[in-house]
Amino acid sequence: MWGFLIAMISGALMSLQGVFNTEVTKESGTWLTNCFVQLTGFIVCVILYFFTEAGKVPVGSLFKVDRKYMLLGGVIGAFITFTVIQSMSSLGPAMAVLAIVITQVFVAYLIELFGMFGVDKVPFSWMKLMGICVAVIGLLIFKWETKS
Repeated sequence: MWGFLIAMISGALMSLQGVFNTEVTKESGTWLTNCFVQLTGFIVCVILYFFTEAGKVPVGSLFKVDRKYMLLGGVIGAFITFTVIQSMSSLGPAMAVLAIVITQVFVAYLIELFGMFGVDKVPFSWMKLMGICVAVIGLLIFKWETKS
């Protein structure tokens, strides 16, 4: 239950962040906004590190990560921010988030299905595939506009 609550908070925060970032880009540039987002996120993370993990988790532990490509999360984060801003700008917040979430589920399922990046491999499930298809149908229904 705790995991679902945290996931729901995460989803709400992602939607808010996407809207905020998209609005900021209307008065500045996309990459400038992205720089500000990543910089302020970095500052918050450093502060929280010092209050919660400093002394317990040494900074040097990052250099001991076996698969170095796993350290690309920040780089990916910069492109996530960029693509969220672009999609919200062109599709609107609700449609963009719906498309983003469906794609996240699909890609996450593929990662599990093939056991990629050290994730435990799961067997194929028609029910999970049907769930993704239902979500895509939901996206199409959501996008479908009737003329009044």
